[in-house]
Amino acid sequence: MHALTTSPTDPRFAGLPDRPGKIVAVHLSYTSRADQRGRRPAAPSYFLKPSSSVAASGSDIERPAGTELLAFEGEIALVIGTEARRVQLQNAWSYVGWVTAANDFGLYDLRANDRGSNLRSKGGDGFTPIGPDLIDASSVDPSSLRVRTWVNGGLVQEGTTSELLFPLAQIVADLSQHFTLEVGDVILTGTPAGSSVVLPGDVVEVEVDAPYAIGSPRSGRLRTSVVAGARHFDPALGSLPEVDDIQRAEAWGTREAPGAPAPGASALSPDLRARLERVPVAALAQQLRRQGLNTVTIDGVRPMRRGDKLVGVAKTLRFVPGREDLFASHGGGFNAQKKAFDSVGQGEVIVIEARGETGSGTLGDILAIRAHARGAAGVVTDGGVRDYDAIAAVGIPVYAAGAHPAVLGRRHVPWEVDVTIACGGTTVQPGDIVVGDSDGVIVIPPDLAVEVVEAAMRQEEQDAWVAERIAQGHPIDGLFPMNAEWQAKYRAWQADPTTAEEPGNARG
Repeated sequence: MHALTTSPTDPRFAGLPDRPGKIVAVHLSYTSRADQRGRRPAAPSYFLKPSSSVAASGSDIERPAGTELLAFEGEIALVIGTEARRVQLQNAWSYVGWVTAANDFGLYDLRANDRGSNLRSKGGDGFTPIGPDLIDASSVDPSSLRVRTWVNGGLVQEGTTSELLFPLAQIVADLSQHFTLEVGDVILTGTPAGSSVVLPGDVVEVEVDAPYAIGSPRSGRLRTSVVAGARHFDPALGSLPEVDDIQRAEAWGTREAPGAPAPGASALSPDLRARLERVPVAALAQQLRRQGLNTVTIDGVRPMRRGDKLVGVAKTLRFVPGREDLFASHGGGFNAQKKAFDSVGQGEVIVIEARGETGSGTLGDILAIRAHARGAAGVVTDGGVRDYDAIAAVGIPVYAAGAHPAVLGRRHVPWEVDVTIACGGTTVQPGDIVVGDSDGVIVIPPDLAVEVVEAAMRQEEQDAWVAERIAQGHPIDGLFPMNAEWQAKYRAWQADPTTAEEPGNARG
């Protein structure tokens, strides 16, 4: 048994014998998680977390402003009890003093520039809750430990160390051959499948136990509450948060999870785009209604140029109501509005939540030119635009609720990008497919796009056939919608377009 030192006075380390000199975390270790990620490493790999990231049970974790992908990872934490340097596999476990619960939180929005180091994405203050109680490692079998995670009271993760790719003793021995493991150092041993995204207001609990050991020792539940942070990252200091569908899928753990983007959300295939360009928005709306989706139109917006057709993938931008102090902190510099227009990709549509407020512009000609130069498919805003004529001349489809000469700050604060927004009375998520024409703008969930456009094209063909019959003088009754007699004639025409129906008694 290892002697427990006096509990540190800093409350962050209440679940540990002392402040750890280093925290080492394993990338992939559970078979379920490796299979979920589609890769099984041949040997363990690691990254470091700062000790300043440690938090005690009952603490809050902030999801920074302007980010969306804060994910939990319930883990078993090993606390070194005896200094270990080049120890042998067979006795490596004896160097572990205690076992407890940990939550290896990660902010996937910051992974892009970390290149696997995870320093920024997992090193934030409060990103490593540990505790609340320590289990004596000598009293448990390292192959029979269990970790479980709950979100808002529901069990979301459960794994045992019998499922590890690399036994816990191997991890200790392997690390010790590279550097000295000092007393109090913490090893985070990886997470099983089930890790996913949490939102402000969620409560995450993790517990480690040894259900087959004498007395079934347990760590107690490590509780962390997620809160919304108010501060954005400073663009003048370093790279900003950014996400794509790959990061979303990895953060959520599955594309089928609530809130996760559907497959194919990252882009339109050339064929699907071409078909959407040919189909009227009205036909798409009809088919979406048949799917049970009625609130998918962005109401109150009109194309600035008659005849414009808009097809693209949504990139979202959210404005909040104007407030002088918030505009002072978020309205200047490389703010969310400029970030959206400066990072929009080929074929994307910038969709702006402006709450239907038309008392100022939500973009001007310079931003429209920038979006056009980057290959954006268009812009949709339920607010106003300024430099109306100049924007219309740029050549990019823009749908807006009106024109106004005032600048953004009169009514809006640019707040965040690439989040779920409300525009014109409908919800728009990053990756949704956006289609617009003279009738208006509609939002299509990506997983329904192919089915909807195919049905719409079939309906358009049928409607064109019906319209031709109406133009020939046939009465509407029985033809629109078609009764059984006309349906039979339509099927015959489909089989042989040279077939001519007998109009005789059908004429009025």
